[in-house]
Formats: sequence, C-alpha cells, structure tokens
Amino acid sequence: MATTRMILRAIKKRPFLFPASSHSFSSSRHGSTLVVAEHDSGAVKPHSLSAVTAATSLAGHGNSSVSVLLAGSGPSLHQAASHAASSHPSVSQVLIADSEKFKNPLAEPWAKLVHLVQQQGGYSHIIAASNSFGKNIMPRAAALLDVSPITDVTGISDAQTFVRPIYAGNALCTVRYTGSNPCILTIRSTSFPIPQKSNDSKAEASISQVNLSNFDEADLNKSRYIYQTSQDDEGPDLGNARVVITGGRALKNAENFKLIENLAKKLGGAVGATRAAVDAGFVPNDLQVGQTGKIVAPELYMAFGVSGAIQHLAGMRDSKVIVAVNNDADAPIFQVADYGLVGDLFEVIPELLEKLPEKK
Repeated sequence: MATTRMILRAIKKRPFLFPASSHSFSSSRHGSTLVVAEHDSGAVKPHSLSAVTAATSLAGHGNSSVSVLLAGSGPSLHQAASHAASSHPSVSQVLIADSEKFKNPLAEPWAKLVHLVQQQGGYSHIIAASNSFGKNIMPRAAALLDVSPITDVTGISDAQTFVRPIYAGNALCTVRYTGSNPCILTIRSTSFPIPQKSNDSKAEASISQVNLSNFDEADLNKSRYIYQTSQDDEGPDLGNARVVITGGRALKNAENFKLIENLAKKLGGAVGATRAAVDAGFVPNDLQVGQTGKIVAPELYMAFGVSGAIQHLAGMRDSKVIVAVNNDADAPIFQVADYGLVGDLFEVIPELLEKLPEKK
C-alpha cells in the first residue's frame, strides 16, 4: 500500500498535463457516416467530438465521408456549425436543421429528423455519443428506420464489427452487424479521445441546410419540454475532466463532502461521487460516476471512501492512474488502483490539502 508521500509523488508526476497524440485516418469510397451531434453556446460538445473521432476511424474501413448533423435555432446553431466544420479534416459536410422544433433535445422530433436525413443522404452508419442525448434519441431513430442499434461501443474493428462492454465492464463482447443500412451506433466517448487540432489544417467542411419541407410533424406533441436544471460549478465538466476526485458514503454527510470539493479545486479537477453518496443526499445525481451514472476516463482518478462496487468500477476503470484511499484493506477498489493507501480519509485529505501547492 502507498503512503501519502507516494500519492503526492503520483500527483506531482502530473501525466494529465501532456496532450494526447493525434491520430491520422485513411479514407475510401464505399460508405458514409452521419454523426448526430449536440451543441451548446455555439460549440459542439466534447462527447459529440468523440463521436466524430469514432466516425473518422470508420474511414479506414471503407467509409469515404463524414457528415455532422446539428439542429436547433438561433445564432448559436450557426456558430456550432462553423465549429463542427473545422473540428476534424475528415468532416466533409455539416448539415443544419434550423427550426424551433429542435431547440430542445426531445426524442420525438430529433428521431424523425434523423430518419428524414437518412432518407435524403442514404448513410451507411449513424453515430452518436452514448450520453443522455444519444441514449434518448438513437433508439427511437433506429425503430423508425427498422434497424437494431449497437450501443456503448468502445472499439471499431471494421465497418461491421464492434466491441462493447458487458457484465458491467467485466467482459468485452465483439458484435458483428449483419442488418441493413444504416448501422446505428452509440459510442462511449472515453474510448475515442479527441485528437489535437492541427494548426496546419485550414480547410473547412461545407455547411448545408437540411430540407425540412417533408418533415413529418405528426405525434410531436406526445412530449413537451418543461425546464432544465444544472449545477453551477466553476470546475471542469465531470465527463471530460482530466482529473476527477470522487467521494463515497464514508464521508458521512454533505458538509464533509466539501473536503472532496476543496481537493478537486486545488488540483483543477472535477468532483465525482458514488451512487451511495448520491442516494444519501450528499451531492446531486449529476455527479454520480458508475454504470448508472457517468463514464469517466481521466488522466488521474482519486477515490476517497469508495469501496469499489462493480457498478462504480464500470464507470471509471479506464482511468489512466487510479489512486484509492480507504480504511478497509480488503476494499475491492484496491484491486484496480495504481496507488492505494489504507487510512482515514479525514486525515489524508487535510494532509494533501496542506502539502499540495496551489494550482496556477
């Protein structure tokens, strides 16, 4: 087991400061891929950029072009379209559906939009991120297109063969798609990192409007958007953070959870929580990491008072460096940890806060 000094050494190595290497992909002329993308504040969300990465990897397996579909209304949509057009050299076209019907990510209008765009474009593959946006829309779109989707893909072997986790991530299943086009995929964004944008790449994809004249508006009133709530947080987004500090039920109450928040702030990381901590009301459920929460794969993952239930491990086992602190030497979290310390988190965290330098 590690000591506090070893944990400090692991943090000071700071592997999360080094950028990921870029990837190059080849292309051919036998297929095309549509990426259903989510945007906010004039930019494509990182989860959707990971879907673009997955789509470009198909280029080496017979797909010649990648198109990105954006929908919504107002200036932010067109700003996001410009962002998407320059997001990756393999993106050849950005399609925008400018209508108030798509202002909110409701499954009914968005699924019908995907159906319409597929009829117009005849894509061989349709890809979205396996987050709340993709999970909400893609199954309904697959039903409208009468195909079976392949969900939570973590690897692409060829244009018809994919890898996805089963049994809470304890096994990997290779799936071969034998159905008709399109092959619909949702991808785990942590498995398809966003490559660095090259400064030499100045070419941008064309931007086109989707023809909505034949859009079927029937049954759109089956659901309606009421409101959205989000937590005000100055730190990075949990799903994309390079450092994640997670607390479990051992923190005992919401007041003690501020220790986790203070450590995350000092390291410039995001705060995570186990399902037990969320169910106990310590933190809101959008901070939950695990099979029924968010899937993360940061450069550094620190778990305090986390036992390591199989459902939690499914959400963080792909982290590059895992540091665990628990007073139970037999806790399952130590089986996946790179550094482990058997100790009282109420002693370890204050010591780390004292010895760690302020983030510049």
